[in-house]
Amino acid sequence: MQKKLILDQNLLEITISRLCYQLIENHNDFSNSAILGLQPRGKFVANRIKDKLGLLLNKEVAMGYLDTTFHRDDFRRRDTPKKANETTIPFLIEDKKIILVDDVLYTGRSVRAAMDAMISFGRPQSVELLVLVDRKYSRDLPIQPNYIGKPVNTMQSQRVMVEWREQGKKKDSIWLFNNLDT
Repeated sequence: MQKKLILDQNLLEITISRLCYQLIENHNDFSNSAILGLQPRGKFVANRIKDKLGLLLNKEVAMGYLDTTFHRDDFRRRDTPKKANETTIPFLIEDKKIILVDDVLYTGRSVRAAMDAMISFGRPQSVELLVLVDRKYSRDLPIQPNYIGKPVNTMQSQRVMVEWREQGKKKDSIWLFNNLDT
């Protein structure tokens, strides 16, 4: 396998700052907006966004975590069931502007599952999607993000990996892996 660095720690911090400023442009003081990080990997991006917004706005921003395991269209197709993660939503979704946050947008199936899971908690006023990496040309469903950290042209044989210090990595970084066997 070959790997190529897409974003290093410095560029990743700049990208997160840019995304936060875009969110502030559209959501002002976040008085009626909230962030939902998609489990398991979107929570790392959501935490960074929430912390940066808190500093910029000088206030706490509502945030939760959403597990989509039982709403996935491939849940019953696996030999071994996927392990569920925790859903934590410490606010009412009803009539809120929700920003779904994930690390990588690939086929769109996780986002579709997130929409189903979120609706079981209430009907939001609006829903937007923020992704750190948009794998272009790979959608199975007509889903497009409102906020994109980095668009990346990829092939099916490639994989995008987001690494965080919180996961035990030395530095935050985003990698593109090429599988030489395909």
